[in-house]
Amino acid sequence: MQATSVVATRTAPSVSGKFIVQAAFILLYPGFFFYQTLLGIGAIGAYLGGYFTIVALVLLVPLVLAFIGALRSHKNYVSNFDLWLVLFVIYYFAILAVNFAAGADQIIVERYVQSMIFCFETYVIFRMIDLEDKRFIMIVAASLLIMSVITYYFSIGGFFFLQALDEAQSPENLATYQGFARSYVYAYLVLISVTRFMPIRYLLYAIATCALFLNGARSEFSAVLFLIPIIELYFSKHRVYAIFILIFLIGFIGASIDEITSMLPENRILQLLDLSHSTSAVARQHLSRNALQTISENPIFGDFASYPDGHYAHNVLCAWVDFGLFGVFFFMSLLIWAAVSLFLSGFFSKKKSAYFLLPWSFICITILWVLTAKNVPDMSVGAAMGAFARYRYGKRYGFDR
Repeated sequence: MQATSVVATRTAPSVSGKFIVQAAFILLYPGFFFYQTLLGIGAIGAYLGGYFTIVALVLLVPLVLAFIGALRSHKNYVSNFDLWLVLFVIYYFAILAVNFAAGADQIIVERYVQSMIFCFETYVIFRMIDLEDKRFIMIVAASLLIMSVITYYFSIGGFFFLQALDEAQSPENLATYQGFARSYVYAYLVLISVTRFMPIRYLLYAIATCALFLNGARSEFSAVLFLIPIIELYFSKHRVYAIFILIFLIGFIGASIDEITSMLPENRILQLLDLSHSTSAVARQHLSRNALQTISENPIFGDFASYPDGHYAHNVLCAWVDFGLFGVFFFMSLLIWAAVSLFLSGFFSKKKSAYFLLPWSFICITILWVLTAKNVPDMSVGAAMGAFARYRYGKRYGFDR
């Protein structure tokens, strides 16, 4: 009994650290969504600018202190995986420092520094997250419900786009649909990871896919759809039946596509049916071709910031361009390490764990995004790595319920 108590003491975050990471999650994700909604409907001015960067910088010191507290409180809190992450960060910052000193575009360097800060914060949040705190889960559930209602209510012509209301006092600070979708997906993943009752999971699938369909963020919408069969296969005792049900649902949706298209002809999600009609997809293909051209000319070291700001490949090719072959190999190795380790250690386990499903979900969508839609490092990388490190530590000490 004493040994069990010691393990729990070592693995559970301290009260103050737990409060900091929970508050940080609520402020950065649901908080961003609600602030931007109030900004979009003209209820408030842009007192915090676009919100996310300012709030993230304010939270940086508390999250650093919370993580230091966890390191001091818990024995062997740092694993070999964490050390490899540290080496990865050192390598990236070394490349940034060298190129900054060499006169690289300062805006691009600053963008990478911001991305690394965001990744660190999401890493700490998901490294220390307590999925057994019922109050926190209830707040996340309420936040997701409110975000869904907001998305449904303010959609115009089948598209959630607050700029169309023309009510914002500072429209230049109003987030795009992607910012809203990011907040939604992060809250959704936390909630779905703790939901074991199948009817509730299916209800969450329906609510989330409808909300993200109206939101128009194709990457996030695709990620949620991509995860549904993966999650159900994980929970299912009879995987053949689960596959049959999923095939039936896909067939039903496919049969309804024409009707949906006629009802919501302007919705961006429907462009996934034919990306040749999507200006965004065509532009991204062009940027990827440019990145491949740069890589073919500089395959080993890449060519840092060899493009105008914002004109980077929206996939892992941007890491190859800016950080070289070693950088992209290092990055993908960490993702694959996490994915393979999770799959082998937990996917077929009879004991179902929220601490497994959360990193597994983040790893799956992060791999999907870096291959198809997101630049590197996206903050989902920090969330995936943090949640994976939390799972490994909990499994090692028997605290992975």
